[in-house]
Amino acid sequence: MLDRRRLRDFDWFLALLAVMIAVFGTWQIHNAVPGQGYWQKQLIGIGIGLTAMFAVAFTDYRRLVQLAPIFYLLGMVLLIIVLIPGIGLKINGQRAWISLGGLGQFQPSEFVKIPTVLLLANYFGKERRVALGWKEIFVGIAILALPVGLILMEGDAGQAMTYFPLLAVVLFLSAIRMWIVIAGLALCLIGAPLAYQVGVATGTIKGYQQERINVILDPENADPRGYGYHTVQSILTVGKGGLLGSDDTSGKYSQSTLKFLPEPQTDFIYAVTAENTGFVGAGLLLLAYALLLSKLIYDARRAPDRTGMLIIMAFVGGFTFSIFINVGMVLGMLPVIGVPLPLVSAGLSSVLATFIAIGFAVSVQLRRFVN
Repeated sequence: MLDRRRLRDFDWFLALLAVMIAVFGTWQIHNAVPGQGYWQKQLIGIGIGLTAMFAVAFTDYRRLVQLAPIFYLLGMVLLIIVLIPGIGLKINGQRAWISLGGLGQFQPSEFVKIPTVLLLANYFGKERRVALGWKEIFVGIAILALPVGLILMEGDAGQAMTYFPLLAVVLFLSAIRMWIVIAGLALCLIGAPLAYQVGVATGTIKGYQQERINVILDPENADPRGYGYHTVQSILTVGKGGLLGSDDTSGKYSQSTLKFLPEPQTDFIYAVTAENTGFVGAGLLLLAYALLLSKLIYDARRAPDRTGMLIIMAFVGGFTFSIFINVGMVLGMLPVIGVPLPLVSAGLSSVLATFIAIGFAVSVQLRRFVN
């Protein structure tokens, strides 16, 4: 039955929308650093990602979920390997990459989100008639704690933060008691300032991290040539785009080409987008993301079982969080923490992980009529 339906029921709209966003992102990467080969590597990454997406889409996701513990353990091995000096590459103070030669670097922490979601869906995907108990909640926390702990050892706090929405969405959709949700939100609101003070006092929160937070809290006193440089240059780049994009059609005098904007092909690619396409182009990109997320939510509602629904919605939570953080960071509303913009920022690991996630959503849809 699946063989007869696979082409007809394949979610072409979702796949094509993801490809369009990725190709648009490649164009912006070229605009950001035209003299370098990032955009060619991104095209190779898109090709590898599409291959992985189709492979996952035409595989029964339920079989992959059954193998989730094995995938999870392999992911932990990768996170441990990257911590070994001589194997893991240390860039900007973070030992989070493995060299792939001419293709660039591979970041295991991006890829490990996939097996983490699969293991959460495997554990919480069973049909239930009662609310979650404390034992189940603590098991979910433990599943998340191991990769997050290893990623924090890499020094990549921003990437570690992107894991929390995965668990939050799964718990919320797994019949968790509402008073626990409210208590958790209240604890976060009350505990965040206290945790910040403790982190500063103990040195857990480094000086540069404190300064990046202070730039957002007190922008008028931020040093535009110091820790406030990234935020100030990003805001200037966005403003330069105006309504329809910068008048500099040659790109010779753009903020990124002149190297005023740091990391324009990754962390600040949305600022490059705003500079080149203006408010209209940047707004259309957000609209494309809204369509992508809406389609994923629609597909989750039509999933044949709870496991498939949880897989898709966990990825929705992760995508939404990353988009929110990256755009907020670029607009000077949030601290700079190095979270990439899905499908748009340069990076093989991020593109591959995102297309694999899309592949799982398609796989769930292909099997909504199959027992």
